[in-house]
Amino acid sequence: MSGQAAYPAFAGIEERIDAIAMDGSTAPASAAAELLAIGERVLEAWVRARGEAPTDARKEGFRLLALHRQGARGEPSFNACRETCRELVYHYNLIAFEPDHPDTGHRLTLAAMIARHLMLFVGGKLEVAGLGEFCCSARPLRAAGH
Repeated sequence: MSGQAAYPAFAGIEERIDAIAMDGSTAPASAAAELLAIGERVLEAWVRARGEAPTDARKEGFRLLALHRQGARGEPSFNACRETCRELVYHYNLIAFEPDHPDTGHRLTLAAMIARHLMLFVGGKLEVAGLGEFCCSARPLRAAGH
């Protein structure tokens, strides 16, 4: 079961991530911005599920990082996806600042993989309380068909 099945707000996200990764016609910077926005949408769902209003603040210039900080407050295991959020920001920056770089296609593929990883982690956290301390702990849930 994918992360989108774990939480209805994720319906269509996995397919959109795949489409972004496969679509060579979209400007790379626009595709990277959409992946970053998907990451924000995923974290917004986590924050809302905790009964809070998602922040509009920015941390280090990115709302995604501020949403992560908000979502981790009082939930230490949520810190496991901090580096995933930072990696998504890193790849966004690489693509946005050098869209014509020879590695842009690969960078976009990696950004899509990172966005998917974030969705699966948060989807697992939403589905099963106390998922664990590490992002990779979501794998047993998916393998068991949860």
